[in-house]
Amino acid sequence: MNQMTQPELVLYAVENRVATITLNRPEKLNAFSDDSVMQLGAALRRFDIDADADVAVIRGNGRAFSSGADVIQRQLRPREELVKYGGPQAWGAHANDLLTRATNWKPVISAVHGYAIGMALGLALESELIVAEEGTKFQVTETSRGLAPVRYWALMNLRGGGSFAVEATITGRFFTAEEGFKAGIIDRVTPKGEHMQVAYELARQIAENPPLSVRAAVRARRWYMDQAEREAYLQTAPLKLHLTEDFHESAKAFAEKRKGGPYKGR
Repeated sequence: MNQMTQPELVLYAVENRVATITLNRPEKLNAFSDDSVMQLGAALRRFDIDADADVAVIRGNGRAFSSGADVIQRQLRPREELVKYGGPQAWGAHANDLLTRATNWKPVISAVHGYAIGMALGLALESELIVAEEGTKFQVTETSRGLAPVRYWALMNLRGGGSFAVEATITGRFFTAEEGFKAGIIDRVTPKGEHMQVAYELARQIAENPPLSVRAAVRARRWYMDQAEREAYLQTAPLKLHLTEDFHESAKAFAEKRKGGPYKGR
């Protein structure tokens, strides 16, 4: 499928200096395929140079913000592709490049509801602010999938998550917006249906400030975030966990809707 005929997996709109970036794959709970990651990257680059936008709000269309990586498309790709790409993602579709490559360093707010797991949790954690609808569920799925969860620990720790960051990372359990707020990694928890309203209120408050001072803070924060993510990558990339039997078994079990294992540590 060529670029001209690809569906709009990510939508972009601007009003009153605030850009809205919508994950638009609701039939798959906005699961991230290579194409949707690339389209999200394009939307964020568009926002970065958009003279009419000072703040962006990322949201999900449908029942959830995002269920994370599209396991069948990304994690069950042929082994030769996993070797070639150095992981489950194609070239240009690395989720951890989305907010650490910018020119103007404008702030981003993630307005999440339903689910924000795996890659979607990473996107939210990279955002400057997270506004979550009550009851939203988060999970570091990399742990149960046999991949390295260290990036998520680093991002939660950077937000002040402390021991909660360790627990959420090594158990791989679901945790709620309320737990995340208590641990300091979620900025606002709203009643049902009000997460977008609160996100836009915060965005307008930010947009009222001189933009260059806001961007200076964003740039500094993302520099530290980028360093933490790079250190996590350097620690875990040599392990090549995407080529292990355990990773393949977990991804296959997910696709077949069964419990994974037994895992063999190889």
